[in-house]
Amino acid sequence: MSTKPEHRVQGVDHAAFPTFDPAATVRFYRDVLRFPVVHSICAAGWGPEKHPDFIHFFFDIGGGDRIAFFYYFGLEQTGDADAPGDSWARLPEGTPQYFVNSRHLAIHVADEDDLLEYRRRLDESNWPVEMQVMHETIESIYTHDPNGYMVEITRALRAVTPQEDLDAELTIDALIEVAEGDSPSLEKLLTRKAELIVQRAAQWAADHEAATR
Repeated sequence: MSTKPEHRVQGVDHAAFPTFDPAATVRFYRDVLRFPVVHSICAAGWGPEKHPDFIHFFFDIGGGDRIAFFYYFGLEQTGDADAPGDSWARLPEGTPQYFVNSRHLAIHVADEDDLLEYRRRLDESNWPVEMQVMHETIESIYTHDPNGYMVEITRALRAVTPQEDLDAELTIDALIEVAEGDSPSLEKLLTRKAELIVQRAAQWAADHEAATR
């Protein structure tokens, strides 16, 4: 008999939102609020729908929680982003479903047993699991609540490494440059990221040598 309580979740893993201005988003959360970038995912052709290429990036907001953003390359902004009461966040008619679903709440559980338990509960309800996905470092199940909001329940597959934190830093630095240029694309982001790796390699080598003396 299981000794685990009925309530198995361990708080918010991340809350996610779309952005049309990733450079400003990074400056606000990373540079002004000092929330470090802790993970990023560059994706091409991902998803059950026909997605544009996108980047999904995460900031550490303390207590093991994160806030995350999606930037979709080539997606034009709609509405008036300068009018908070009537902005693109209201999702005008015709907004792509992947953009709607990018605004979601992800709740963390400890292990596979807990994830499967929540899958069982959902599948026996009026809101069954719509998809189960293995991401880079997590496994997640998804459904929509009675209000139409997407809810994700997720477990870690492994710890994120310091090397992946460094990769996220490089990715975001490249994203800022590309997003502020003409016709941003995932290909341009990855090209610029490769250039940054080459530029910074000598300094990394020097830092490693100094640390190992």
